[in-house]
Amino acid sequence: MRWAAARLAAAGVPSPRTDAELLLAHVLGADRGELRRLAVLDAALPGDAPATFAALVGRRARREPLQHLVGTAPFRHLELAVGPGVFVPRPETEQVAQVAIDEARRLAAARAGEPVVVVDLCTGSGAIALAVATEVPAAQVHAVELDAAAHGWAERNVAAVARATGVAVRLLRGDARTALRELDGQVDVVVSNPPYVPPDAVPRDPEVAGHDPAVALYGLGPDGLEVPRGVTAAAARLLRPGGLYVMEHAEVQDAAARRMVDAVRDGAGPAFAPAETRPDLAGRPRMVVARRRPEAPAASPAVPDWMP
Repeated sequence: MRWAAARLAAAGVPSPRTDAELLLAHVLGADRGELRRLAVLDAALPGDAPATFAALVGRRARREPLQHLVGTAPFRHLELAVGPGVFVPRPETEQVAQVAIDEARRLAAARAGEPVVVVDLCTGSGAIALAVATEVPAAQVHAVELDAAAHGWAERNVAAVARATGVAVRLLRGDARTALRELDGQVDVVVSNPPYVPPDAVPRDPEVAGHDPAVALYGLGPDGLEVPRGVTAAAARLLRPGGLYVMEHAEVQDAAARRMVDAVRDGAGPAFAPAETRPDLAGRPRMVVARRRPEAPAASPAVPDWMP
């Protein structure tokens, strides 16, 4: 463990000791608590475990994402399958999910059995959709993903959660701008973590820049908000009057994201009440939240084309 932590630290890995423990626990099929107990007992690594562990440490030192090496990523109470081709869910997105969960719970308590309809646009691995579905049993959750590779990972996670818990999420492969037209004006919550990175803001971390798919990072347009504009217009179309929209963005995009939401219009004027910014758990402005105007009917605002 000392050797692995030192090698990872020399490679610039931010949490070398933790990553070393998680890699060795993965090799041994143990959890970190059991790993520490084995260390106290000075237990020898069995069979080919030393070579397997050394190979994984080498790959992590080359800055392959830890989650790709162990095959899973934690998200709230879930362990999601992830790998090349899908965005690895981040802890900061858990607070975006929390806003959607809180609203769904509030509505479920008020409706006494009537379903609450939640849509997750650009679902990626399915993280937000599955968190809502498992934490709010009354929710009917729909998830949309266009990219084939990401959709495959989401499909795997949706199936695994269904087997383990019986909780179902309806997963569709489709364009976030046009999907689910049969639900126009009927959705209670639309939540999204779309691609939003501007073209000139290349991520500094090698794990992100070299391994997260570009389609999940870059939001197109000079401000990175071209894809989010399409997602926001879709939210205006889907939400019932008074429905809630929550979307993750970069901390430098808070004002631009509010303007983006406030600019969506329908025949009655602005589609949303004035948008607000909310912080993540670190206090950074990371999400925009707005309600569909109660007096406005659902509409399909025109949006510019963008390619996924």
